[in-house]
Amino acid sequence: MPDNRSQVPAADAALRILSFLATQRGPVAVAHLAAALGLPRSSAYHLLTVLQQRGFVVHLPEEKRYGLGVAAFELSSGFSRQQPLTRLGRPLVADLVDRIGESGHLGVLHGRDVLYLVEERAPHRPSLVTDVGVRLPAHLTATGRAMLAALPPAQRRALYPDAGSFTDRAGGGPRTYGELKQLLTTVRQAGYATENGEVTPGLGSVAVAVLDHVGWPAAAVALTFSAEHTDEHTWAELAARVSETAAVLSRRISGQFAAAVRE
Repeated sequence: MPDNRSQVPAADAALRILSFLATQRGPVAVAHLAAALGLPRSSAYHLLTVLQQRGFVVHLPEEKRYGLGVAAFELSSGFSRQQPLTRLGRPLVADLVDRIGESGHLGVLHGRDVLYLVEERAPHRPSLVTDVGVRLPAHLTATGRAMLAALPPAQRRALYPDAGSFTDRAGGGPRTYGELKQLLTTVRQAGYATENGEVTPGLGSVAVAVLDHVGWPAAAVALTFSAEHTDEHTWAELAARVSETAAVLSRRISGQFAAAVRE
């Protein structure tokens, strides 16, 4: 994808400012923002003033810091209303299911739950509990584990402050934060997450996180299959196919539409 920064430098810098602010824990000082983005402080002030006038940035005079404004929130709400993840993800998951012959789905993290946006059931495969609109505990599902593994440690810890945060479904899965942390380390090392009978006895899943342009887990793609009739080598092969689809969706939600599933 061509880099057009030199053609519209002000637009590029403004978008970089918004993207940077979106990744921060709170409002930041101009000096910190300018240094992080490699911008002259005078240019940063000018761009922030324009963004403030449009409502995308708010200035906190007592703290001498800038944060995201209401207009930025409205963009986020518009993103949710238009359901781009569902629209972009459904044909990719459907193609994956057609090629592999196992059922697939796409989910997003919603607190400690996974909310499923897409489910494509393969022919002659059993119905799944991961229907569209269903929520399941993230720490028990492959989709949830894939996304939790990509979160910053502090964010994960905030989601699971105590043992009461770990619900049980089929008698398996982590029961403490220490167990979850160890499991997610394995996920990061492997590059994909698994689940074996912890949601539905007899069924297993492999999942890979869909990362956005700043590396945040926007969603996860997964395949579900009979765990009893799938050997270890096949699990890895299925994970590789899921990873390809997740990578395509990651590029597409970042605006890179040239990719195709079979590229």
